[in-house]
Amino acid sequence: MKMKNVSRLLAILLMLNAICLIGFAQKPAKWVAPDKYKTMKNPNAGDASTGKDLFAKHCKSCHGKDGLGDGPKAATLGASCGDFTAKEFQSQTDGEIFYKITTGRDKMPAFGKTISEDNDRWAIVNYLRKLK
Repeated sequence: MKMKNVSRLLAILLMLNAICLIGFAQKPAKWVAPDKYKTMKNPNAGDASTGKDLFAKHCKSCHGKDGLGDGPKAATLGASCGDFTAKEFQSQTDGEIFYKITTGRDKMPAFGKTISEDNDRWAIVNYLRKLK
């Protein structure tokens, strides 16, 4: 009777191990902005001067000076910082990028409070557009 319980326990542990391995092997979920941000219009489209300074202060350490995801902190994060020059990134709407800067996710901090002025976060969006 005891051997049967040990076998059952072993089978359960093996199943749990397999489930965990499958879970870790999956790619992280795609970061999708809510619909209202996808259609949000940038009130300051084109003005990148302020954004360059804000990017240097808040973003460069992880994303690198050219937005390639190769900043000095990037290697310590254990996650990709992304490439802002990539077609996939640049194909997002301004509102989607604004949302991601504002709310953050996982290792990406939320800058809604740190950079409290909406216009400043929009300026970063404008600067990121110049990195194409």
